Parts: sequence; structure tokens; C-alpha cells
Amino acid sequence: MKLNTKERLKIGRRDQKRIAVHFSYALAVMLGIFALLVLRYGWIQLVQGDELAARVRHETGEERVMQSPRGAILDRNGREMAVSLMMKSLFIDPNNVEKGKEDEVAEKLAPLVGLKPEAVRRDIEQGGGFVWVKRFLSTDEVAAVRALIRSEGYNCLGFQDEPKRYYPNEELAANILGFVGTDDIGLDGIEQAYDDLIKGVVAETFVQTDNVSDRPILGSVSFRKTARQNQCKTVQLTIDSTVQFMVEEVLGEALGETQPLSVTAIVMKPKTGEILAMASRPSYNPNHFDDYPMELWKNRAVSNIYEPGSTFKSIVAAAALEEKMVSPNDWFLDPGFLIVSEKRIENWSGDSFGTVTFTDVMKQSINTCFAMIGLDLGIDRLNKYVRRFGFGELTGIELPGEEVGLLMDPLERPVYDSDIATMSIGQSIAVTPLQLITAMSAIANDGVLMKPYIVKAVYNEDGSVYEETKPREVRRVISSETDKLLIGLLEQVVATGGGQKAKVKGYRIGGKTGTAQKINTESVGYKEGSYIASFCGFAPANDPEVTLLVIIDEPSGGNYYGGQIAAPVASKIFQQMFRYLNVEPSSDPFESQASAPATVSSPKDVRATVPDVIGLDVESAGLRIGEAGLRMRVEGRGTAVSQDVAPNTVVERDSEIVVRFAPEKGGTQ
Repeated sequence: MKLNTKERLKIGRRDQKRIAVHFSYALAVMLGIFALLVLRYGWIQLVQGDELAARVRHETGEERVMQSPRGAILDRNGREMAVSLMMKSLFIDPNNVEKGKEDEVAEKLAPLVGLKPEAVRRDIEQGGGFVWVKRFLSTDEVAAVRALIRSEGYNCLGFQDEPKRYYPNEELAANILGFVGTDDIGLDGIEQAYDDLIKGVVAETFVQTDNVSDRPILGSVSFRKTARQNQCKTVQLTIDSTVQFMVEEVLGEALGETQPLSVTAIVMKPKTGEILAMASRPSYNPNHFDDYPMELWKNRAVSNIYEPGSTFKSIVAAAALEEKMVSPNDWFLDPGFLIVSEKRIENWSGDSFGTVTFTDVMKQSINTCFAMIGLDLGIDRLNKYVRRFGFGELTGIELPGEEVGLLMDPLERPVYDSDIATMSIGQSIAVTPLQLITAMSAIANDGVLMKPYIVKAVYNEDGSVYEETKPREVRRVISSETDKLLIGLLEQVVATGGGQKAKVKGYRIGGKTGTAQKINTESVGYKEGSYIASFCGFAPANDPEVTLLVIIDEPSGGNYYGGQIAAPVASKIFQQMFRYLNVEPSSDPFESQASAPATVSSPKDVRATVPDVIGLDVESAGLRIGEAGLRMRVEGRGTAVSQDVAPNTVVERDSEIVVRFAPEKGGTQ
């Protein structure tokens, strides 16, 4: 049938339409398949990528971690105190141990590296391609294992270089430096505090292995990524390793002589706050830290808190002098003991010193007089100065484990007169050794408190400075005028008072001794027969260059007074430091800045007339009763409202007169 032109065109258009429809279907299918492929590819790459890559790496090889050495720790003069050495660590490839030879390998390898065969057998039984056998082998152990590998053909054994921390001076400054664990983690001291900066660089590598025995393919070790960058910095301390050695040597002698639980000492530069030495005995060797009990790791200078005893009287004296409540030549009557809020405060000797000046009060460390001064100051003013000197807060030293201490806070609980009286003689509060020497350094520094620090600088690998510590003034705590008076008083303590055994011939030294009874941690009150003896001072008194604190915790042998056993230790340390630091002897004869007239002797009559003290304050009443040759027992505070023996009564000399005091109307207790 012959089609005309019109019909042919119609059929052509219909075929074209059909072809277009088929083509559209085909294109849609192709686009759908392509979209599915894209989605599948995206799913594999984005969702399952890490998992599949890890599976491939696990099946074709294994990850290895490479550790670079830590940065060094130096003393102020650049001497190495902690360094890292590259050492061999032994690993085993359990998959490469020949079948049936597991026991043989364990038996032959174990004695060469100081292990038991069972331990090596357990390593083999773990399976896989890499198990540590022993980290940080000695040179002899490496040689022995290499000989074993050569003789027996044990290709299952291998070495990997690892950095090991090494302390060339062994125990020296151990409690400052701390130590490092097997995985290059600082676990104490500066190693812990600066771990993020001095830790070595960790690089992860990938080793391809064959599919038969998981043996590494030659040349397949490839760098993959660095886990940490910009590390390996060097830390330089303010510590002088020579001074540190001197201090530790003297402390070692004291440990043997007095048989205490521990001895602690700190040396500071009062004008800057730099720590020259910080030592404790007994101590430990950080190269073998796990051979020692954890108690010895502790840095007692920053983490121990204790009642400071009479060394704290320097702070009370500073407050009283600054408030113009006392002056070096003011007279006091020491009654021998006080009863404050039913608590008995008595002198260390148990005796009365009679009528004395404030200079004598400092020299003889008279508890009753300091209790009177503290009561007159009151808790608010006393706490103000105590906090000014830095007690009750962290010093911010660059060491872990620093304690804050304990102070009385009227906002937390009521503070009674007995609390104030005991606080004034260094009891009922707790401080750290670092807080105490920082406060004494403020006295040695013209009344200006400096922030203590032990890190001088941190350096980059190229030797450039990463950070540097500068001396920082915290605040002025007392005026320069007051400080000069206080230094004179503290110089008297060492020259002619209770701290005489701290003297060094030719040098002017100021300081204060302390003897504090230890708190009973198992019950209430104090531990019978347990004391902390201490000395805290500075030299030369006319221009202090060093401040020194010595603490002897619970000495044995009967003698426990700070002036008797801590002061001599301080004297030895001072003497050695003066020579090393080239401190010149004083060219001027000793002249106290707080000289006082001689103590007035009491009459020797056996009878005395009781004076009238009603209406007088504690100090005036005590002075009047003392002048009469009698002793006063104080009850309460304020002005005298009654006395148990009527005025003008004749009694035996040295009799006790009980005087009750109460606040004036409108006043506060």
C-alpha cells in the first residue's frame, strides 16, 4: 500500500515520539543508577570510610607509635636535672613464633631480661603482631637478646627505640622534679605540672605486613600523622642545684641526729620570690620511684599543713606594730598563765617572766603577752593582717598539690576569745611551709609580699624563650617603718633570745623559732609528746638576700624545741650558703634597731599589798599587780569589773589575784 506524503509524516512523528519516550526511560534509569552509585560511594566514603580503612589497615598491617624524647629540666645555672635518653624496648611478634616453640622461646628469653617464663608465655598467647615484652632494657640485656636472636634465629623478637626519663642527680630535688611513667606521662612535680609543654612528640606510623605470618614488609614503614606538635620544650628552674645539695646534706644529718618523721627546708630570695632550694627528707630516687612508698613522693613544702607555733608570732607582732598598739620598749606584765574563755594559756617554760618589754616578749616568745596582744587586736584586725601576709590562700607556685591551709572565719562559725588567744601563739590555724616562708620573706623585703615561683623560664627547641617568669609584687603588707622595727626585734631573737643557735659568726641574722604540738588526727586535741620544731629567718638582717625555713616533724630523743634542734640546722645551712653566694660578713657591730632597757627586778619582800585595778584594761591591771609582786589570772576581756582579793589586802608575794574583765557598755566581746 502506497502511503502519501501526509501519512508518512504522521508515522514518522509517532516513531520519533516513541523513540523519545524510550530514550527518556533509559535516561531516567541511567540517572537513577548513577544517583544510587553516588549515594553508595558517599555512604562508603563518609559513613563507613573510617571503619573500612581501619579494617584494611588491620588486615594488611599494623599501627606503631613512635615517641620522641621529653624536654630537659635545668637548674638556674643550666645544669641538667632531668633529661631523656633513647633506650631499647623489647617486643615480640606472637604470630611469628614457630608452632611448638612457644615454651622454648619463653624459657630462653625470660632469664635474659629478668622475667619469669610464664610472663613471656602470656605475651605470646596474646596473639597479634606486636606485644611489649619489656620496656627500657639495659645495655647488657640488649646484647644478650641480640645474641639469642642470632644463635636461635628468633625473628619473632625485635627492638624499638624509646625515650626514658633519667635524673642524673638521683634523689636531688626529687620532690620538686617528680617523675615520668612508662608512657611518657608526667606523674608528679614539675614533670606533671609542665607535662603538656615538655612531653615528646608522638608520631603514628603504619607498617604493612605479609598475609602469611604478619611479617613487616621491608621498606613499608610510613609516617602517618603526628599526634602532638610544638612540644619538647625545656624548663629552667629557679633552683640552684648547689644550694639544693647543701640543704639536702644538712637535712640528712638532722634526720640521723633527731630521728624525726621528716625534715623540710625552703630557701627563698625575698626580694624576688625565687625558690633557691626546696627539700624534704626522707625522699626517693625518681629513677626508681616505684621502689618507694607513695608517701615519700609528696612535696611536704607545699602539700603539708601544720600549726606553725611561735614562728607565727612574727605576723602577730607585725599587726600590733602596724596598728601602733605596741612599740619595742612598751612594758608588759607576764603573769605566767592566762585563763581565757576557760582555756589555760601558759608559757613554754611554765614560768612567769614578770615585768618585761615587748622586745623581751619577742626574744623569749612569751605566750601570755602575745595572747593579750591578739585579744586587743581582735579577730577582724588579726585576720586582716594574716590574709595580707598570704595565709588562707594558694601562693600559686608552679607545683601540683599545693594546700591552702586553715584560718578562723567568723562567717563560718563563732570565734571565741580562746580561739583568738591560741591563734596569736600559732595554734588553732594551719599553714603550709611555703606560706610561712613567703610571709617571712615579706618581712625581709621591707614589708612587700612577693609571689613565690620556681620556674624561671621555658625555652623552645631552638633555644628561643617561650615564656619567662618575672618577679611579681603581690602587695605591701606593712609600712617600711614598721618593717624596720620588726626586723630589729627578730634580729634580737637570734642575737640574744631563743634563736641564738641559728647564729653564724660575723653575720646579722633575724628570725623566729617555733615549737608546736601536733594535732591528734585520730581523736580531738593534741597528740601527746608529738611536736614540730621549726626556725624561720633571713640574712643578712641589714640587707636580706636569703630567707630560710627549717621544719623538723616529730623529733625523737626528748629534745623537741625549735630553738634547740631546728635553729642549729638553720645555722649550718646559712653558713654554707654565705660562702657559696659570696655574702660578705657585716662590717658593723651588731646594733639592734629595737633595743630596750633592762628588765626591772621585783622587790624581794615576802609580803605584798593587793592594788585596786577596777576599771583598768588587761595590760594596765597586769602591770599594776606585777609591780606589787603578784600574779594575775585573767578572766574575760575589756576592763576590770571585779577582783577576788579586795584592794589593800596584804598577801604573800607571788600570790595569784583573779581579775574578771568585761567589755564596757556599748562595746563588743
